[in-house]
Amino acid sequence: MSPVDRELLSPDQVQDGELKDWRQLNKQLRARFRTNSFAIGLAFVNKVGAAAEVMDHHPDIALTYSEVVITLSSRDVGGITNRDLRLAREISSLADELGIDSDVRGVTLVEIGLDTQLGAQLAPLYAALLRSGIRNGEPTDPSDQTPTLWWQDTGEVDEELALPPQTFEQRWHLDVWVPSDDAEDRLREVIQAGGRLVSDAGAPSYWVVEDAEGNRSCICTPLGR
Repeated sequence: MSPVDRELLSPDQVQDGELKDWRQLNKQLRARFRTNSFAIGLAFVNKVGAAAEVMDHHPDIALTYSEVVITLSSRDVGGITNRDLRLAREISSLADELGIDSDVRGVTLVEIGLDTQLGAQLAPLYAALLRSGIRNGEPTDPSDQTPTLWWQDTGEVDEELALPPQTFEQRWHLDVWVPSDDAEDRLREVIQAGGRLVSDAGAPSYWVVEDAEGNRSCICTPLGR
Protein backbone atom coordinates (compact mmCIF):
# COMPACT_ATOMS: atom_id res chain seq x y z
CA MET A 1 0.00 0.00 0.00
CA SER A 2 1.43 3.36 -1.03
CA PRO A 3 1.79 6.12 1.60
CA VAL A 4 -0.75 8.28 -0.25
CA ASP A 5 -3.39 5.60 0.35
CA ARG A 6 -2.97 6.08 4.09
CA GLU A 7 -3.34 9.86 4.04
CA LEU A 8 -6.61 11.15 5.47
CA LEU A 9 -8.59 13.39 3.13
CA SER A 10 -10.21 16.62 4.27
CA PRO A 11 -13.92 17.24 3.58
CA ASP A 12 -12.88 19.65 0.81
CA GLN A 13 -10.70 16.97 -0.80
CA VAL A 14 -13.58 14.50 -0.61
CA GLN A 15 -15.90 17.00 -2.27
CA ASP A 16 -13.30 17.65 -4.97
CA GLY A 17 -13.48 13.92 -5.73
CA GLU A 18 -16.90 14.57 -7.34
CA LEU A 19 -18.51 11.33 -6.20
CA LYS A 20 -22.02 11.63 -7.63
CA ASP A 21 -23.58 8.85 -5.56
CA TRP A 22 -21.72 9.37 -2.29
CA ARG A 23 -21.80 11.78 0.61
CA GLN A 24 -19.47 12.19 3.59
CA LEU A 25 -21.03 11.59 7.00
CA ASN A 26 -18.57 12.23 9.82
CA LYS A 27 -15.51 10.11 8.91
CA GLN A 28 -17.10 7.87 6.30
CA LEU A 29 -18.64 7.83 2.85
CA ARG A 30 -22.16 6.49 2.40
CA ALA A 31 -24.33 5.78 -0.64
CA ARG A 32 -27.90 4.56 -0.96
CA PHE A 33 -28.84 2.60 -4.08
CA ARG A 34 -32.51 2.04 -4.94
CA THR A 35 -32.76 -1.47 -6.38
CA ASN A 36 -36.53 -2.07 -5.87
CA SER A 37 -35.77 -5.79 -6.04
CA PHE A 38 -34.05 -8.14 -3.65
CA ALA A 39 -32.64 -10.19 -6.55
CA ILE A 40 -31.13 -7.11 -8.21
CA GLY A 41 -29.79 -5.94 -4.86
CA LEU A 42 -28.16 -9.30 -4.21
CA ALA A 43 -26.58 -9.34 -7.67
CA PHE A 44 -25.25 -5.83 -7.05
CA VAL A 45 -23.84 -6.80 -3.65
CA ASN A 46 -22.06 -9.79 -5.20
CA LYS A 47 -20.42 -7.56 -7.79
CA VAL A 48 -19.41 -5.06 -5.12
CA GLY A 49 -17.95 -7.87 -3.02
CA ALA A 50 -15.86 -9.14 -5.94
CA ALA A 51 -14.54 -5.63 -6.66
CA ALA A 52 -13.71 -5.12 -2.98
CA GLU A 53 -11.74 -8.36 -2.91
CA VAL A 54 -9.70 -7.29 -5.94
CA MET A 55 -8.92 -3.95 -4.28
CA ASP A 56 -8.43 -5.56 -0.84
CA HIS A 57 -10.58 -2.81 0.67
CA HIS A 58 -13.93 -3.80 2.10
CA PRO A 59 -17.12 -1.77 2.63
CA ASP A 60 -19.99 -2.25 5.06
CA ILE A 61 -23.14 -3.25 3.19
CA ALA A 62 -26.78 -3.30 4.28
CA LEU A 63 -29.09 -5.18 1.90
CA THR A 64 -32.87 -4.87 2.16
CA TYR A 65 -35.66 -5.71 -0.25
CA SER A 66 -35.67 -2.33 -1.97
CA GLU A 67 -32.22 -0.84 -1.48
CA VAL A 68 -28.54 -1.31 -0.74
CA VAL A 69 -26.72 1.08 1.61
CA ILE A 70 -22.93 1.00 1.41
CA THR A 71 -20.48 2.65 3.80
CA LEU A 72 -16.77 3.19 3.11
CA SER A 73 -14.03 4.15 5.55
CA SER A 74 -10.36 3.35 6.06
CA ARG A 75 -10.55 2.05 9.62
CA ASP A 76 -6.80 1.60 9.92
CA VAL A 77 -6.31 5.37 9.78
CA GLY A 78 -9.71 6.46 11.09
CA GLY A 79 -11.22 8.29 8.14
CA ILE A 80 -11.52 8.64 4.38
CA THR A 81 -8.57 8.01 2.05
CA ASN A 82 -7.99 7.66 -1.69
CA ARG A 83 -8.74 3.94 -1.30
CA ASP A 84 -12.31 4.84 -0.42
CA LEU A 85 -12.65 7.22 -3.36
CA ARG A 86 -11.40 4.61 -5.82
CA LEU A 87 -13.73 1.93 -4.49
CA ALA A 88 -16.64 4.40 -4.42
CA ARG A 89 -16.13 5.16 -8.10
CA GLU A 90 -15.94 1.46 -8.94
CA ILE A 91 -19.16 0.75 -7.01
CA SER A 92 -20.93 3.61 -8.83
CA SER A 93 -19.77 2.15 -12.13
CA LEU A 94 -21.22 -1.25 -11.18
CA ALA A 95 -24.51 0.39 -10.25
CA ASP A 96 -24.62 2.12 -13.63
CA GLU A 97 -24.02 -1.21 -15.41
CA LEU A 98 -27.03 -2.70 -13.61
CA GLY A 99 -29.20 0.37 -14.19
CA ILE A 100 -29.46 1.08 -10.45
CA ASP A 101 -30.14 4.66 -9.35
CA SER A 102 -28.71 6.26 -6.22
CA ASP A 103 -30.58 8.48 -3.77
CA VAL A 104 -28.47 10.88 -1.74
CA ARG A 105 -31.46 12.45 -0.01
CA GLY A 106 -32.03 10.83 3.33
CA VAL A 107 -28.51 9.45 3.69
CA THR A 108 -28.02 9.66 7.46
CA LEU A 109 -25.74 8.61 10.31
CA VAL A 110 -26.98 8.89 13.90
CA GLU A 111 -24.77 9.08 17.00
CA ILE A 112 -25.85 9.64 20.60
CA GLY A 113 -24.02 12.07 22.86
CA LEU A 114 -24.02 12.08 26.66
CA ASP A 115 -22.94 15.08 28.72
CA THR A 116 -20.47 13.60 31.19
CA GLN A 117 -16.92 13.87 32.49
CA LEU A 118 -16.87 10.14 33.30
CA GLY A 119 -16.81 8.73 29.77
CA ALA A 120 -13.90 6.37 30.37
CA GLN A 121 -15.64 4.98 33.46
CA LEU A 122 -19.02 4.59 31.75
CA ALA A 123 -17.79 3.08 28.48
CA PRO A 124 -17.57 -0.56 29.69
CA LEU A 125 -21.11 -0.43 31.10
CA TYR A 126 -22.64 0.84 27.86
CA ALA A 127 -20.52 -1.53 25.80
CA ALA A 128 -21.96 -4.39 27.86
CA LEU A 129 -25.51 -3.01 27.59
CA LEU A 130 -25.29 -2.72 23.80
CA ARG A 131 -23.06 -5.80 23.38
CA SER A 132 -20.58 -3.66 21.46
CA GLY A 133 -16.86 -3.01 21.53
CA ILE A 134 -14.98 0.07 22.69
CA ARG A 135 -13.02 2.14 20.17
CA ASN A 136 -11.27 5.37 21.08
CA GLY A 137 -13.01 5.27 24.45
CA GLU A 138 -16.53 5.06 22.97
CA PRO A 139 -18.94 2.10 22.77
CA THR A 140 -18.93 1.28 19.06
CA ASP A 141 -20.80 -1.61 17.45
CA PRO A 142 -18.80 -3.00 14.50
CA SER A 143 -22.01 -4.51 13.09
CA ASP A 144 -23.77 -1.11 13.14
CA GLN A 145 -26.81 -2.48 14.96
CA THR A 146 -26.61 0.32 17.51
CA PRO A 147 -25.49 3.95 17.21
CA THR A 148 -22.09 4.98 18.51
CA LEU A 149 -22.15 6.68 21.91
CA TRP A 150 -19.80 9.58 22.51
CA TRP A 151 -19.05 11.70 25.54
CA GLN A 152 -19.49 15.47 25.55
CA ASP A 153 -17.25 16.79 28.30
CA THR A 154 -19.34 19.19 30.36
CA GLY A 155 -16.16 20.87 31.55
CA GLU A 156 -15.26 22.06 28.04
CA VAL A 157 -17.65 24.81 26.96
CA ASP A 158 -16.93 27.03 23.95
CA GLU A 159 -18.20 30.44 25.06
CA GLU A 160 -18.68 31.59 21.45
CA LEU A 161 -21.01 28.64 20.79
CA ALA A 162 -22.74 28.64 24.17
CA LEU A 163 -26.41 27.73 23.96
CA PRO A 164 -29.37 29.39 25.70
CA PRO A 165 -30.13 27.68 29.03
CA GLN A 166 -32.85 25.04 29.20
CA THR A 167 -35.55 24.84 31.87
CA PHE A 168 -34.55 21.23 32.54
CA GLU A 169 -31.37 19.18 32.44
CA GLN A 170 -30.92 17.25 29.20
CA ARG A 171 -27.87 15.02 29.16
CA TRP A 172 -28.60 12.81 26.12
CA HIS A 173 -28.90 14.22 22.60
CA LEU A 174 -28.88 12.97 19.00
CA ASP A 175 -26.16 13.95 16.54
CA VAL A 176 -27.71 13.42 13.12
CA TRP A 177 -25.02 13.47 10.43
CA VAL A 178 -26.33 14.47 7.01
CA PRO A 179 -24.72 15.32 3.65
CA SER A 180 -23.47 18.90 3.59
CA ASP A 181 -25.67 19.67 0.59
CA ASP A 182 -28.75 18.35 2.43
CA ALA A 183 -28.25 20.12 5.78
CA GLU A 184 -30.30 23.25 5.10
CA ASP A 185 -33.15 21.20 3.61
CA ARG A 186 -33.10 18.91 6.64
CA LEU A 187 -33.13 21.94 8.96
CA ARG A 188 -36.05 23.48 7.07
CA GLU A 189 -38.02 20.22 7.24
CA VAL A 190 -37.43 19.98 11.00
CA ILE A 191 -38.68 23.53 11.51
CA GLN A 192 -41.71 22.92 9.30
CA ALA A 193 -42.48 19.82 11.39
CA GLY A 194 -42.67 21.89 14.58
CA GLY A 195 -39.01 22.13 15.58
CA ARG A 196 -37.13 25.28 16.52
CA LEU A 197 -33.63 26.44 15.61
CA VAL A 198 -31.78 27.06 18.89
CA SER A 199 -28.41 28.05 17.42
CA ASP A 200 -26.60 28.21 14.10
CA ALA A 201 -23.39 29.58 15.63
CA GLY A 202 -21.61 26.33 14.82
CA ALA A 203 -22.81 26.17 11.19
CA PRO A 204 -21.89 24.69 8.78
CA SER A 205 -20.48 22.11 11.21
CA TYR A 206 -23.76 21.81 13.11
CA TRP A 207 -27.12 23.40 13.87
CA VAL A 208 -28.83 22.90 17.24
CA VAL A 209 -32.59 22.29 17.08
CA GLU A 210 -35.19 21.40 19.67
CA ASP A 211 -38.66 19.89 19.81
CA ALA A 212 -41.79 21.39 21.40
CA GLU A 213 -40.69 20.13 24.82
CA GLY A 214 -37.21 21.61 24.54
CA ASN A 215 -35.29 18.37 23.82
CA ARG A 216 -32.30 19.28 21.67
CA SER A 217 -30.50 17.53 18.81
CA CYS A 218 -27.77 18.53 16.37
CA ILE A 219 -27.81 18.40 12.58
CA CYS A 220 -24.15 17.78 11.72
CA THR A 221 -21.97 17.92 8.59
CA PRO A 222 -18.22 17.44 8.10
CA LEU A 223 -17.71 21.04 6.92
CA GLY A 224 -15.74 23.48 9.02
CA ARG A 225 -14.16 20.84 11.26
